[in-house]
Amino acid sequence: MIRVVIVIVSLIFLFVIGCQKESPVSNRVTGTPVTSSLPAHFPAPSMFDEEPLTREGIALGKKLFYETRLSKDGSISCASCHQQVAAFGTYDHDLSHGIYNQHSNRNAPPLFNLTWQSYFGWDGQYRSIAEIAAAHIRSKIDMAGNFSTISNVLKSDPFYTSLFKNAFGTPDVNEERIGKALQQFAGSIMSVSSKYDSVRQELAVFNQQEAAGYTLFKTHCNGCHAEPLFTDMSFRNNGLPPSLLNDIGRERITGKPEDRYRFRVPTLRNLFLSFPFMHDGRLVAFSQIYEHYAMVNQNNTPFIDPLLKNGILLSAQEQTALTAFLRTLTQFDFPDRAEYR
Repeated sequence: MIRVVIVIVSLIFLFVIGCQKESPVSNRVTGTPVTSSLPAHFPAPSMFDEEPLTREGIALGKKLFYETRLSKDGSISCASCHQQVAAFGTYDHDLSHGIYNQHSNRNAPPLFNLTWQSYFGWDGQYRSIAEIAAAHIRSKIDMAGNFSTISNVLKSDPFYTSLFKNAFGTPDVNEERIGKALQQFAGSIMSVSSKYDSVRQELAVFNQQEAAGYTLFKTHCNGCHAEPLFTDMSFRNNGLPPSLLNDIGRERITGKPEDRYRFRVPTLRNLFLSFPFMHDGRLVAFSQIYEHYAMVNQNNTPFIDPLLKNGILLSAQEQTALTAFLRTLTQFDFPDRAEYR
């Protein structure tokens, strides 16, 4: 009898040890690698060097991007604020809206060419697309999602378990996998085919007005909106007076007073699709932008960027020319790209 008990205890011990030795679920994206053909004037992106984009990861991420069940009440998806028609920004609201018609204090920035970024969000709080996606899913204002609940919902859907298996090797669903899949899709969204890009590739030429605008751009704008991404990825105070929301910008992250009212320099690509403008969407027309920069040195905003200390004063003719050039930065077929739907 004692021998039987010893054998049973030994078997239980071996079973427990065996379970402990099981490999943990891998959250590494697998599948068919996807490579993007970029024009020669673009720098090489590095975001996906360690974990490349895959066809299966992008497919899962795209499905999740449009999935309203990520939100608490099933009404909001990532695409609710990041609309393809607006170059994956928000065109119908100045501030992004979430569940129960709540709104944040910022405009949803367009999502493209993110693979060149190292920090995310208007104030650079996040270090990856996966991190910022998870934060907005959890946000009580945006989606108020619960990852435990979301995982259980997705696990019960055979289509999703198939997609997760294709993308990660097993059908397991968890927060990290959801974030990585969204990063795969959002990181795959690129805008590199505007008229400007055709000119750089010697496939087209600027007309006289666009060429004049390009010269003005290089004189007045290129210091912050560096080619070819048309942002230098920095955080700057552009002299925009604080609104009633009193969003202090990057100071909230760094705690440094000199970072007050500094926000990410946005790209100038696709401006004709992604308005309204500025971090809080307060400007809706190019004329308002030109007026702001003409008067920026009179706003007495602390820590205004040195490049703007004298303002940027353009004549009506120069404004028209610069607007013509900015139009060449818009990829007008972007809203119709089937691979992003």
